[in-house]
Formats: sequence, structure tokens, C-alpha cells
Amino acid sequence: MNRLAIAICAALFASAAIPTAAEPVAPVFWDVKERLPKPDLSGVTRVRFLTTTDFPPFNYLDRDGRLSGFHVDLVRAICAELGIADKCQIQAMPWEQIEDALARGRGEAIIAGVAITAESRAQFAFSRPYLQFPARFMMQKTRATSEPIFRKIEGERIGVIAGSGHETMLRDYFPGVKVVTYSRQEWMYGDLKAGKIAGAFGDGMRFAFWLAGSDASGCCRFAGGPYLAPEYLGLGLAIATNAGDPTLAAAFDYALQQIALKGRFAELYLRYFPVSFY
Repeated sequence: MNRLAIAICAALFASAAIPTAAEPVAPVFWDVKERLPKPDLSGVTRVRFLTTTDFPPFNYLDRDGRLSGFHVDLVRAICAELGIADKCQIQAMPWEQIEDALARGRGEAIIAGVAITAESRAQFAFSRPYLQFPARFMMQKTRATSEPIFRKIEGERIGVIAGSGHETMLRDYFPGVKVVTYSRQEWMYGDLKAGKIAGAFGDGMRFAFWLAGSDASGCCRFAGGPYLAPEYLGLGLAIATNAGDPTLAAAFDYALQQIALKGRFAELYLRYFPVSFY
């Protein structure tokens, strides 16, 4: 299969994972027909989730200094689903200390964006990803187009961050575009607003926050996509536990699936990401 066909498949796969509804929508990563076993955690005395305070909107300190964010609310939902709310804790610490804290038994799980790689799998057992970050095109509203997009942007100047996985993906999937690289995100945004480039290609979540902010001035919107490409962009966010504790990771899978199927995940997603990046 050539790169152009792969690009179409990536967009169609991403679209198939999303409910057919008006924007904004929440992604769905779980098969409704899959039956995951309900775990027995009656013997567990504590499940402490370790996180950080510097990854908004996932985890941060609010105006009153309280730990808040998407991850905090997701932990509460997981613990409620597993019936262990009274045994659950969440503790924030500097990122550089978090892996050592898990290894030393100061916590049972990390919910802070540990990358899923071959190397990290030797150290951690991971839940299935609960959120992935698709690549998106962003264009001025008057020029934005829809899928299939690859023929419509041939010969167009498309901005992307230099040296990123998005640059590699753009060059591989869309060889007909004129790639314009940037070292700073705000410079790319400025050129998009000014019409100096036909579009920008990059992280959908980052783009969504810009589109919702005052700096965008309502100039632009998403076009085409979303594109899920783990080989370029990683596998997304998952909960990490010690490699010797796969049972707990499997318990999180059960809870995450149930949260998704009951609509709770969508509620949290749309609360923290009102401009959906899917």
C-alpha cells in the first residue's frame, strides 16, 4: 500500500473511532463487544497514583493550590468503577522523581504521560491507551477543505514544526505539498493567520487550544483528518504500573472500558477539551 493510500486509511480509521455526531465529539478507543474480566481487588490495601503538577489540562494546581485536571478526575472515575475509592490516593511530585518513586513502592501507578516504548515496557506494565493524539491540518476558514484532502493540497505551502514526527509524517503521507518548517509554534500560527501558508500540520490537541484562544481571532479551523499514526506520533497516554504488576494494569483496562461505554470518559474529555481535536 502506498503512502497516499495509507493517509486515506489513517483518516478513515480515525473517523470510524468517533461517534457520528456534530462537533465537538469525543474519541472512542474501546470495542463495545469486547468483554474484559471484572477484577477482584478486595486484597488491595492501597492504590496510589503518581502524577505531576505541570501538564495542564491533565494535571495542574488550581487557584486554590489543589491538584486538578483531566487525570485527577479520570483517577476518581477509575477508582469508583473498581469500587476502591476509599483505597485510592493521588500524589503529585516532580517529573524527574516519579519513576523512582514507583520503583521504591511510594505508589502503585503513574498517570503522567510516560511514553510507551520498547524500553519503557521493560520497566512498566501499561494499561491500554486511553487517549491518543492525532495529527491535524489547520487552515483559514475560507480555505479549509475536507477529506479526501491529499489531492486538494498538492502544491500548497503547509507549515510544520521542524524535526518533529509531524514533519516526517507530512513528507511521507503528502509528498505533493511544499513543506515549510518552523522552529517555533507561534511563528507558524502567525503565518497561517496572515495567509503566508495554506495550512499547518501538527498536534491536534495543541492546535485545538490555539483555535479556542484569543490569539487565533477566529481565523481558522481544522481541515481533514484526524490522522492516527502511532509509528510517527507514539501510542498515546496510558497508565503505568510496575512491570511485575500486570494485574493492576488489567484492572485499569476494565475500568477505562466501562467508563468509556457509560459515557463518563466523553464527559471528562469534553469538559477539558471543549474544542475537540478529533
